[in-house]
Amino acid sequence: MSGPPIGSARASGAAGPDAPAASRQRRAIAFALLLAGAAVLIASAFLLSPFRLFQLTLAAGYAVAILGLNLVTGYNGQISLGHGAFYAAGAYTTAILMTHFDWPFWATLPVAGLASGALGYAVGFPALRLGGFYLALTTFSLAVAVPQILKHRAIEDWTGGVQGLFIAKPDPPAFLPIEADQWLYLTTLAISAALFLAAWNLVRGRIGRAMRAIRDHPVAAEAMGMDLAAVKTRTFAAGAALTGLAGALGAVAVEFVAPDSFTVMLSITLFVGMVVGGAASIGGAVVGGLFIVFVPNLAESISKAAPGAIYGVLLILLLFVLPGGAAGIGRLAVARLWRRDGGR
Repeated sequence: MSGPPIGSARASGAAGPDAPAASRQRRAIAFALLLAGAAVLIASAFLLSPFRLFQLTLAAGYAVAILGLNLVTGYNGQISLGHGAFYAAGAYTTAILMTHFDWPFWATLPVAGLASGALGYAVGFPALRLGGFYLALTTFSLAVAVPQILKHRAIEDWTGGVQGLFIAKPDPPAFLPIEADQWLYLTTLAISAALFLAAWNLVRGRIGRAMRAIRDHPVAAEAMGMDLAAVKTRTFAAGAALTGLAGALGAVAVEFVAPDSFTVMLSITLFVGMVVGGAASIGGAVVGGLFIVFVPNLAESISKAAPGAIYGVLLILLLFVLPGGAAGIGRLAVARLWRRDGGR
């Protein structure tokens, strides 16, 4: 009786002991990169100018908003063109509670998330049962309507109408020798990191697998007993809640909310950020947030006469070079590292 082929034995022997070691090595590298990135971001609070800190604070908030949109569109396959409305809901919830009721900033965040999530559930429950273009049109209509609703005379005593509301930036604790800009940046950074970790755990777990199954194979998922409408609606509500939290963070960073700050262009901008970062990518949301804050400024520095045209050209070039978004580069690098380690 002959044994297994020598080549097969060598291959299995190489794959056996080396695979766990390679996996541990990759995890160690990823952990080291995360620690280095966290150190750089924290150090930035003490090295950068107040304006740069303001930009990074905005980018962190936008990254959370794009993360919420990514749950809906990237992972669940539902096109939403109205996430700016949920951003506005979170921003105004925080502004109203801080201005009219003197709530501290941190206490408004759960309410902002719940209010935006409830709005997302109310919008998504009927529209998601139709899906596709009906959801896209419904959310787009919501984004168009929200600024007009915020200006309505029936609620202008609460929203400030056309004039909007001013928000006081939270002061740091007395025992911390830092400025308000630094404190807000570090607070936004910590909250954003916690939300990204929660989203990462969500998409890697049972709910995330159900979301991807419904996105890729809806008929098979329904045949397996999954409630498609329930999963889609809850995912939409979770995405809206994340975007509402981002709106609360952004409102405090800007220290002002007004209806014209939340036009349909905000929804389109968030969608662009998601595409640039890469759909169905947690880390890509960070790239998208940085893109929508810094690239318009870059375009304006190149041409003050036509910054919109420069922005459009840069966006088109980026999409041609990176059709899968920034996440595509990351996936390609990981795949090459995997092949290199496997070939040793």
